[in-house]
Amino acid sequence: MIVKRFDTRPSMARAAAAHAALAIRQAVAARGRARIVVATGASQIEFLQALTADPSVDWARVALFHLDEYVGLPITHPASFRKYILERVIRPVSLSDYLLLDGEGDPAEVCRQAGAAIAASPVDVAFVGIGENGHLAFNDPPADFVTEEPYLVVQLDEACRRQQVGEGWFASVAEVPASAISMSVRQILKAREIICVVPDARKAVPVKAALEGPVTPDVPASALREHANVTVYLDADSAALLEADALARFAPPVA
Repeated sequence: MIVKRFDTRPSMARAAAAHAALAIRQAVAARGRARIVVATGASQIEFLQALTADPSVDWARVALFHLDEYVGLPITHPASFRKYILERVIRPVSLSDYLLLDGEGDPAEVCRQAGAAIAASPVDVAFVGIGENGHLAFNDPPADFVTEEPYLVVQLDEACRRQQVGEGWFASVAEVPASAISMSVRQILKAREIICVVPDARKAVPVKAALEGPVTPDVPASALREHANVTVYLDADSAALLEADALARFAPPVA
């Protein structure tokens, strides 16, 4: 695992986007197409803005999957991850090859169809974040580290649902759906490369737990340490609680 700390959130986002664009270009050069997984949420907005503005990416050769979606939430709802990706990735770059999780469909069938599609060929690069409760995608603690199913229906814990309210997607916890469709931990780890973008002070505790604590289902994002090609992008706030000796092993701060 490589961890890169930046002084500011914008500089972190730009660097992560440049890395992501390079990973996509390399996949296209090697295999003719790039298969990517895109995360959503407030923490990914600046990163995705920078990535979609990069003219070096040939989006006509990109196939997109996404990590998760609320069960029962219409695509018109402000919190819909389908809406998020359509507005922030698909439409800005006129992407034509994508599979979005239908939160209004039968969850088991959505998992089956999306799982078959993503399992058809390896994912080149997955973009992920870390939740306030340490979740990876919507795999809340204790996460299933065993299942090989690409997608599964999960129950959202209280901390996860509070995060969605805190980020402004819902007015109250009662409005947040209790369940979601999520890419499994094992499926995320099957990507050839993972780029993890984690800004903000409210992520400092889970970042410390994921990077310095044990690899455990109680901290789902700790599973990233089992992958051979992961780069974690932090700003000064999200890296604030990391031990000095750990920071010494990371890339030096960048303005």
